[in-house]
Amino acid sequence: MAKTELNRKIETKTEVEDSSNLKGTLASVFILGAILIITWVGLYMLFLSR
Repeated sequence: MAKTELNRKIETKTEVEDSSNLKGTLASVFILGAILIITWVGLYMLFLSR
């Protein structure tokens, strides 16, 4: 009788990503956040001055 897919043992290798190199990501998020805050504050000041 033929073996079904459920009876086969399939070896799967899972790769663990190195998550210790996230300093660049954190810096990019902070820079993007600062740009957004500066833009919103600038537009709000422009709104108040008019």
